[in-house]
Amino acid sequence: MLGSHATFAQSEVSGTDVTAAQRQELLKAGKYGAPAKDEQRAFGSVPLPIPGDVFSRGASEQAAPERQKGLFPNSWRDFANQDGFFGDPWGTRSWLADHGVTVGGRYFQDTAGNPFGGKSRAARYADEEALSLDFDLKKLTGVAFNAGVLHFLTLARQGAGLGNTLPVINSPMEIYGAGETMRLGRLSWEMHWNNYVQTEVGEINTENDFEQSSTYWGANLYCQFQNNGICGMPQSIAMNSGYGFYPTAHPGAWIKLYPAGNDHYLVQFGVYSVDPTISGVRNGWKMNLHGATGTFLPFQLGWHQGGDDDYSGPLQTNVKIGGYWDTSEVKNVYGQMGTYNIPAAAAQDAPVSKVRGRFGGWFQFDRMLQRDGADPHRGTAFFASFTWGDPRTAVAPYFVTAGITRKGTFASRPDDTISFGMKSLWANPKITHWIQHLQRSGRGAGLYAPHSEEAIELNYGYRPTRWLLLRPGLQYLWNPGAVKRYKDAMLIDLESAISF
Repeated sequence: MLGSHATFAQSEVSGTDVTAAQRQELLKAGKYGAPAKDEQRAFGSVPLPIPGDVFSRGASEQAAPERQKGLFPNSWRDFANQDGFFGDPWGTRSWLADHGVTVGGRYFQDTAGNPFGGKSRAARYADEEALSLDFDLKKLTGVAFNAGVLHFLTLARQGAGLGNTLPVINSPMEIYGAGETMRLGRLSWEMHWNNYVQTEVGEINTENDFEQSSTYWGANLYCQFQNNGICGMPQSIAMNSGYGFYPTAHPGAWIKLYPAGNDHYLVQFGVYSVDPTISGVRNGWKMNLHGATGTFLPFQLGWHQGGDDDYSGPLQTNVKIGGYWDTSEVKNVYGQMGTYNIPAAAAQDAPVSKVRGRFGGWFQFDRMLQRDGADPHRGTAFFASFTWGDPRTAVAPYFVTAGITRKGTFASRPDDTISFGMKSLWANPKITHWIQHLQRSGRGAGLYAPHSEEAIELNYGYRPTRWLLLRPGLQYLWNPGAVKRYKDAMLIDLESAISF
């Protein structure tokens, strides 16, 4: 599974050969697809913002297929039940994993169109292909001590986005952006020193570890949605600061401290290079500090409770509070009005100035609301977030997201999902007041004062196999572009993903 840090034990017997009582014993022993250790679902590096994440194998699920004997799966049932389309030819991937090399990959696409509303009618398609390699240095080198994990991720993006044609502030297609090119997504060394300290250093992105989504059922909860305002993080933090987002990679490092020796409490700090050019088409493999404007310094406090997985034990609950300081020098908000498609001429007499250092913070809450008693494979999770940015420089100083996902829509569809979510963005009132001032003085012809932009999304995630996702959905966008210029827009969209 691309980007996942959870370790899962393989079953030693076929799911058809065990009774319910034997299954429970295997679960207690850490076998039969149950997590071999706590997944650190709240504070560990979450699966990257990939809507096609394979759900972890829980207490009510079949074991993973037996080791593949040839090029093709042992049976059609194994083909549908394996985690990747290509499976495990001749047991090669299992052998590599046993010797310290974990291989993952994925194809993923977004398609969306607006039959009404917005500036014009359009439909767009974008896709991404990714390959990940994780090297367990202890297994790979044969040393007697834990030597950490070396991560490598590369990906390629193609296509076009619908956001500019609507236009909207937050793209309704989360896969589009950051330069349609092949790029390095991660090259880093992660180390679990003990139960109290964990670190990572290298080419990484902030989105994986600060103001990140919690993991539910082994998947990124925020990315059960296509709207980029929700997936993969509350979008305003990237608009207001040097926060590094997927799929870009920045020189950086973080340290996570667990005061109780478990993931119930977290104290976390990071340091990342701020580089506004990193998302450029020609900078996909940029690995230096040339062009950096400053340093992004985030911190985060967290509280977590829950069972060892989302299929048994207490229901998961997480609270995260964080903030940042960005040392970059940037224009104040009057110099960034182009975000709202306001022409540069409108800022001629505005009090534009440079600001050294910007700051902000966030609050996140998520909880598993219920787990079905008859089938723990099925359950419901909720999340909400509030993000605040420096009023001097933030183009969107207030940003809210919320959503709910039901896993297991029917008894016969325990891995299907239905999700409903929303995002709301408020423009900096300084921009609003300035445009209103121009309008009152007779200089605001053709200008629209920005206020807010809201969106909701409803989708259904259909998983005919473990490695295939088809997710049709609807989005409704109020005030496209955060101005009352165009009619509200309705979008019809489709996400699909194949895990390799």
